[in-house]
Amino acid sequence: MKIACYCQHVLGVGHFHRSLEVCKALAERHKTVMILGGPKLTLPDSNVRFIQLPGIKMDADFSQLLPCEPGQNIVQLKQKRQKQLFDFFLSFQPDVFLVELYPFGRKAFRFELDPILKGIDTGDLPNCTRLCSLRDILVEKKDRQKYETRVLRVLNTSFDGLLIHSDPTCIPLENTFSQASAITVPSYYTGFIAPSRPAQGEGRQLRKSLGLCPGDKLLVASIGGGSVGAELLHATAKAALLLKNIPNLQIHLFMGMYSDLGLCRELEGINDENITIHSFTSTFQNWLAAADLSISMAGYNTCMNLLSNGVAALLYPFAQNREQRLRISSLSTNSPFVLLETSDLAADTLADKIKANLHHNKQANSLNLDGASRSRKLIEDFRLWNRRET
Repeated sequence: MKIACYCQHVLGVGHFHRSLEVCKALAERHKTVMILGGPKLTLPDSNVRFIQLPGIKMDADFSQLLPCEPGQNIVQLKQKRQKQLFDFFLSFQPDVFLVELYPFGRKAFRFELDPILKGIDTGDLPNCTRLCSLRDILVEKKDRQKYETRVLRVLNTSFDGLLIHSDPTCIPLENTFSQASAITVPSYYTGFIAPSRPAQGEGRQLRKSLGLCPGDKLLVASIGGGSVGAELLHATAKAALLLKNIPNLQIHLFMGMYSDLGLCRELEGINDENITIHSFTSTFQNWLAAADLSISMAGYNTCMNLLSNGVAALLYPFAQNREQRLRISSLSTNSPFVLLETSDLAADTLADKIKANLHHNKQANSLNLDGASRSRKLIEDFRLWNRRET
């Protein structure tokens, strides 16, 4: 089977990494191509083939599309992307088209997605099964009724099914999409998508390499793969100055993939011998396996990493929308997660919260984290989706 997966990241890399886990599972058995269109990434070695459309991103206010490369004409760039995507479908002729988020989001990219969906309907492109790949929580909209009506119109007429990457016992779709019952295409929960845990012993090996004994404590603070959250790392570094009475405590700060270049210098200016600063790392799972406590934002992938490793966490939500705050609230009933408000970033307050949560034991949870392999099984079952032939 041939599968094409479209994923457009515009701020961080969370959407990419979640989609990549599904694609890696698919690529174990099928020819899988992942179509990317955002800022360029360091792509991992895998059986997945990658195609990069000319890069487009959103501006800081999420109000307009911009070229990733300065000086390019956005109109010409969109036309080039549209043609490249259409030509790819003509040549690759996928059996399945998996679209991340659209039509629940990425409306700004319908200029290239709608022609593909229409072309499949009209026969201008080869017939294939069209599925939407959706995360657990949708961001709020100013006019929810208008938004949901548009989503339903596109989903129910231009797609064959919906995969919801959540556990309905924890975060059902209707929590953030009030008209979920009006979805007429087949819809299935896959469970959450979590990367494979590190090999047994990786956490212990990392602690050993850091010189940590069994009673010593390791705190990791991170801001995911995006460009936001610098204030959380600043706050953690300042709080560390008030934790000198905790013997053999190591604090490791991880910047984001797109962090401002000056962030490292700023953090280095908060001088403390227990703090080590790192750039973004692809081995962060090993650090969570080794950690006694994590401080981070509450993006989908970060939370799944925390759950799969059972580590306690202080979580600071992205303030621009409700997504991360709702995720913390929903997951904290099953896991040792603590919400951090902006007022909690004061050095003395954060230091107190660190001390109060530094001694949690690793904790297993009952949530379904096997979403990638479950997605593959569902995609392989054409009987669930192929309504156009019934």
